[in-house]
Amino acid sequence: MDARSIALLEFPLIRDRLATHTSFSPSRRLAEALAPETEPVIVARALDETDQARALLEERPGVGIGGAHDIGPWVERAARGGRLDPAQFLEIADTLEGSTRLHAALSEDRRPLLRDLSRELHALPAVRSTLARSFDPVGELLDTASPRLGALRSAVRIAYDRLRRRLDTIVNSELAGALQEPIVTLRNGRYVVPVRADARSRVKGIVHDASGSGQTLFVEPLVVVELGNAWREAQLAEQEEVGRILDELSALVAASAAQLRETLGALARFDLWAAKAQLAADMDATRADTAERPEVLLLSARHPGLAGRVVPIDVRLGDGFTALVVTGPNTGGKTVTLRTLGLLALMHQAGLHVPAAPGSRLPIFRDVFADIGDEQSIAQSLSTFSGHLRSIIRIVAAAGPGTLVLLDELGAGTDPTEGSALAQALLDHFIRAGSLVAATTHYAELKAYAHTTPSASNAAVEFDLETLSPTYRLTIGLPGGSQAFAIAERLGLPEAIVRDARSRLTDTQRSFEATLAQIREREGETTELVERARAATARATEQLRAAEEERRRTRRERDEAVREAREEADRILDEVRAEAASIRRLLERGHVAAPALDAALQGLERTAARLPAGAGTSPAASAPAGPRTWRVGERARSLTGGWEGRIAALDRKGSRVSLEAGGLRVSVPLEDLGEALTPEPGTGSTGGAGPWRPNPAGERPGASTSVDQIRLSRARTVPSSLDLRGARVDEALTALDRYLEDGSLAGLDRVTVIHGLGTGALRDAVREAASAHPLVKSVRAGERGEGGDGATIVSLG
Repeated sequence: MDARSIALLEFPLIRDRLATHTSFSPSRRLAEALAPETEPVIVARALDETDQARALLEERPGVGIGGAHDIGPWVERAARGGRLDPAQFLEIADTLEGSTRLHAALSEDRRPLLRDLSRELHALPAVRSTLARSFDPVGELLDTASPRLGALRSAVRIAYDRLRRRLDTIVNSELAGALQEPIVTLRNGRYVVPVRADARSRVKGIVHDASGSGQTLFVEPLVVVELGNAWREAQLAEQEEVGRILDELSALVAASAAQLRETLGALARFDLWAAKAQLAADMDATRADTAERPEVLLLSARHPGLAGRVVPIDVRLGDGFTALVVTGPNTGGKTVTLRTLGLLALMHQAGLHVPAAPGSRLPIFRDVFADIGDEQSIAQSLSTFSGHLRSIIRIVAAAGPGTLVLLDELGAGTDPTEGSALAQALLDHFIRAGSLVAATTHYAELKAYAHTTPSASNAAVEFDLETLSPTYRLTIGLPGGSQAFAIAERLGLPEAIVRDARSRLTDTQRSFEATLAQIREREGETTELVERARAATARATEQLRAAEEERRRTRRERDEAVREAREEADRILDEVRAEAASIRRLLERGHVAAPALDAALQGLERTAARLPAGAGTSPAASAPAGPRTWRVGERARSLTGGWEGRIAALDRKGSRVSLEAGGLRVSVPLEDLGEALTPEPGTGSTGGAGPWRPNPAGERPGASTSVDQIRLSRARTVPSSLDLRGARVDEALTALDRYLEDGSLAGLDRVTVIHGLGTGALRDAVREAASAHPLVKSVRAGERGEGGDGATIVSLG
C-alpha cells in the first residue's frame, strides 16, 4: 500500500502504541513491522487472532509469555558451535518456563487459532531439567552440574584452606617482625605478605610486586609456594570442568535449535496478538465487519489519536454514492473526518479492532491514498497548490476500483473559480475510475456539484454559533456553511461591514444559504426523532438481553437440579445393588433366616424411598399408568408375597385371583398383582434364581423394581443348605419338610441337609423322612468335601 499515505494518516503512531503493549523484543519487532494487508483471507485471519486473544485475556487476564527473553542470538551462537554464558542459559530456561505455562493455557482452549499456536510451543523437558540441575537462580553453576564438579570445588576449598592457614601462621609468628603489616594480600593471582624493604633478606620467597615508594615488597614465601601451586592447579581443574560443562550445555541447546526457534516465534506471535487485544481494550474498539463490496459504514467512529472528550461521528460511503464532499467552518472537524476514515480502514486491514460501534463495516481496499496537510516546500520551490497538485497527479495515476482516495481542501491555493472547476473534474475522474473518494472544501460550487451529481453526496460538520465552537458532529446529506459572517459578527466586526458583505452576495447565493438553513432545521428535528428511536431500540435490546440471560440462568439451574437428582439416584441405587448382592451372597451360603431377610428387605425399601422424585426417568415414564386389566392365563406376581405364576382363575367380584405357582395355588388380592419378572417357561428363561443385575439394555431400574426382585428372591431362592445340628428329631423333621417344599418351589435341583455325626439318630431320621418325601428324587450321604456322613445330599424332582 502507499507508504506516503500510511504516514500521512498516522498509522505509524498506532504501531508505536501497539509496540508499547508487547512484552519482549521479538514481538516488539513484529508490532513495529505491522502493515495493512490487501488479501481478504490474511485480513480475516489477523482479525480472528485479535478476537481470540481478546476473548482469552478477558476470561484469564494472567495468561502471557511470562519471563520469556529474546533467545534468538543465543540459539544461533550455540548452533554455530559457540559457547554460551551462564546468564544466557538462564534466559533460555526462563523462556522455556514461560513457553510451558503458555502451552498449558492454550492446548485445551476452545479457540482454534490459540489451540493451533500451542502446538508450536515446545516444553523441551530434557533441556529444562538439565538447566535447572546445572544453575542456581543467579546463574552460578551448581555442584550437581556434573559428577566431577562438586569434587573439584571441594579440592579448591581444601587447598585454599591449607594455604591460608599456613600464611596466617607465618604472618602472626614466624615473620611478624619483617612485615610492614600483619596481613595477607593477593598479587597476580598469588597470595603474598607485605615485607619491609630493609627486612627483605629475612624472608625467602618470590617478589611479585612493590609499593610505589619502594618501601614495601609483596613476597610469596617459599614455604607456601607449593601450597599456592596446589590451590592454583585445583582452580584450573575446576575452570576446565566448568568450560566442559558449558560446552556440553551449549551443544544441548544447539541440538534443540529448531524447536527453540519455533517456540520463540510462537511466543512472539502470541505476545503480538495479546498486544492487539490490549490496544483494542484501551481504545474501547470493536471488530468491524468486512464488507463484500466497496462500502464504508462507520458508526460512532473516533480518531484514536484524539485525547479527552471525543465526539464520535457516523460515516457512510459507497452505499448509493461513491464520493463524499465534506464542508463546514475551519476547525470544525473536516480533516479529522478524513483522517478517521483513512486510519480506521488501515487499522482494519492490519488486523486491529477499530474505535467504532458494533455494526461498522469496512471493505478490503487495494490501496488507500491521502493528500492531507500543507504540501508547501521552499526548498523545492513548491507553493501550496503545486505541492497538492503533485500529490494528486500521483494518486490519479494509481486510483481505480478497490481504492480509497482522501483529499483535503481540494482545489485550494489557487483562483477559486479555476480551483473549484479542477476539483469537480477530479471528483468526476475518481467516480468513473471506481474509487471511493472523500474530499473537504469551502467552495460553494462543490456543494452544488455534490447535490446534483447522483454518485456524490454532501456532508457537513456542525458549528455552534452561540459558543463560536465546533460540535465536531458530521451530518451526511447536507452541505455545511463556512459561517464567516456569523463568526465575524460575534467576534465584534462592525455590523455595517458585515451588512455590506452580505449585500454583496448574489440572490442565488442568499437563496441557497436560506434553503440550507431550513434544511438544517428540519434535519435537527429528524435527528431528534432518530435519537429517540435509537434510545427505544437500545432499551428494547437491553430488555431482550436481560430476558435471554434470565432464560439461560433458569435453564442452568434446572439442568443443575436434574444433574444433582440423577447423581443422588445413582448413589442410592448403587447402595441398593450392593445390599442386594450382599443378601444374595448370604442366601447362597445358607446362613440367613427369614427375619433377617425381612429386615434386609425393609432396609432396601427405606433406601429406595430416598430416591428423588422422577430421578432418572423421563416425563413419559413418570406419568401414572391406568389400572391393569388381568386375564386368565396371563403371568403375574404378588407384590407383597413375591409368588409368581399363571393366573388360574378370577373370582366373580373381580377382587381376587388364583395364582398357580410351582404346582401350588395361592389366592391373591387383585390390587396386589404386578407384572411377572420372568418369562413363560420355555421362552428363553434360564430358570433358577440368579443375583440381581441391571437390565441388559443398561437402563437404570427404578427402586420399586429392585425391591420387588428381592421379594421374588425370597420365594424363588432358599438357602442351599439346611443346618439341623442341635435340634430335636421332631423339630428337625418339621423344618426339613418345610425346607424341601420351599426348595422345590424355588426350583432347586439339589440341597444339603447338615445334621452332624453324633449318635446317628438324627441322621437316620432325616434320611428316612427325605427318602419318603414326595418331592425328593434321591438321597445319599455326603462325600468328601460335602460334609461326609455328617451331611445328606437330597436331589429334588
